Amino acid sequence: MTDPGTDCVEVVVSAEDADWLAGWTRQLVEDRVVACGHRIDPIQVTYRWEGRIWDHGSARVALHTRASLVPEIVARADRDHADDVPCVIATPLTGGHPGYLRWIVAETRDPA
Repeated sequence: MTDPGTDCVEVVVSAEDADWLAGWTRQLVEDRVVACGHRIDPIQVTYRWEGRIWDHGSARVALHTRASLVPEIVARADRDHADDVPCVIATPLTGGHPGYLRWIVAETRDPA
């Protein structure tokens, strides 16, 4: 059997609207695109966009899923997120509790 962690990633998404992010995360879980989302609210973000420095409150979620489902998460963010270029980044999980990694795979569907 393949190591269950080889296909698992953590996808970080941030948004100014914490309520929107909570609902969006729930929909991803319901649709079995992600196994879970760990939300942090509030966070403070500082960044440069279109030549200006921005500094404001936001929310962040760490989604646990399969690497093969990241393109769907990016597509949904492009469709649903308020930002023109939403923060969506994926990091491979190179280790972890084998049972937890198996759970991520079991709770997510094969990509369409």
